[in-house]
Amino acid sequence: MSDSWATLGVDLHLEARGSTTPGPHRGLRKGVTDALREAVRTGRLPPGTRLPSSRVLAADLGIARNTVADAYADLVAEGWLTARQGSGTRVAERTVARPGGAPRSPRKPSRPAYDLRPGTPDLSAFPRTAWLKAARRALAAAPYDVLDYGDPRGRPELRSALADYLVRARGVRADPERIVVCGGFVHGLRLLGQVLRARGAQTVAVESYGLDAHWSLLRGAGLGVVPLPFDARGTDPSGLGEEGAVLLTPAHQFPMGVPLHRDRRATVVDWARRTGGLVLEDDYDGEFRYDRQPFGALQGLDPDRVVYLGTASKSLAPGLRLAWMVLPPDLVHEVTRAKGHVDLCGALDQLTLAEFITSGAYDRHVRASRLRYRRRRDTLIEGLAAHAPDVTVTGIAAGLHAVLRLPPGTEKPVVQSATWQHLALHGLSTYRHESARAERLDALVVGYGTPPGHAWGATLGALYRVLP
Repeated sequence: MSDSWATLGVDLHLEARGSTTPGPHRGLRKGVTDALREAVRTGRLPPGTRLPSSRVLAADLGIARNTVADAYADLVAEGWLTARQGSGTRVAERTVARPGGAPRSPRKPSRPAYDLRPGTPDLSAFPRTAWLKAARRALAAAPYDVLDYGDPRGRPELRSALADYLVRARGVRADPERIVVCGGFVHGLRLLGQVLRARGAQTVAVESYGLDAHWSLLRGAGLGVVPLPFDARGTDPSGLGEEGAVLLTPAHQFPMGVPLHRDRRATVVDWARRTGGLVLEDDYDGEFRYDRQPFGALQGLDPDRVVYLGTASKSLAPGLRLAWMVLPPDLVHEVTRAKGHVDLCGALDQLTLAEFITSGAYDRHVRASRLRYRRRRDTLIEGLAAHAPDVTVTGIAAGLHAVLRLPPGTEKPVVQSATWQHLALHGLSTYRHESARAERLDALVVGYGTPPGHAWGATLGALYRVLP
């Protein structure tokens, strides 16, 4: 992709709109044409801007090259663009007359122009070609009964592939018979909440910093939520008592980014053995580490007391709605029975993921993603050193996000400024439990994995503009 396009940060959101000419090409062509015309008309693409080649933009959007070429030709004919041999396609120099009457307030965009919210990988990098090949192979070899309701634990092909992968990549002591496939992490947590409440649990301990959606889900199951203290060594489990379970992100605490100290890992497991409680291990981004050896899963210390939860949401895409639980033996039947009433997992996607893993395509994708995200992280650190030297970056040894420590009292103004810059950005306070005993810090949680490749440079520019 050309450097000029990478610095623009114009994220085109296309719809294949209706057309009098049948066929998907015509609808996509109109969608590209309308999106580019609107970007020029509103000034998001100023006069003289050089656009990417039709090949580059087509690759970014995942459409045919001739669709983009035809859209460019339409806009050249209308006078919005110019095309000259050797200088590429550029936005034309033109004056757009402003409608008469009082000036209108700018319309708030339906989506931010730049996005640094954590929790999502670069969706433009989804391995479409490799995934499609895996889907074709999986479907060609699939038995006819794959289209039936099947085992509520999930397809045996996927559970077997996951068992082999998890023991190799994450140190999980997995058996296919103890794996339950679920429709995303939230689905798995909902099932566990139901089972815990049915077992008589009253409360679940959680980390002082985390996702309110997870805490609300546990409350919805009838469970109280008790935050644990947090310090430089991660979550402090010394105060665990009669809770029925504890929910942790031990490999890479979300959002603070530190691993759970080894002494505290042992403390958590000892508590579970002593009280009969369960440890719910959320290993949401365990594949991504850069400057350290990987931390093995906590589950490996005691598979009978730890529930391991993994997901494809960060390594591939959340839209797949594929996650998995490795359960203690005495929990499998209860979770399977609960899942049987709410099964959100498509069998064909499960078969595709199984083939994607066993063929080695998943490992190749993870390695390529790890390199890409490490480069982004390094670029972020270098840019902050140059543009905002008073900002301290932490939590960067692994994962897809970083924590930017700000001067006291500046978090709220920076987030407000980001809104005016059309930059989606979360402050650390968004993730702090209202009853937490942890120190209040002014910081940002920057998801550097989120922006699509073509918007990365411009998104960083928007971030630097709002920092103190």
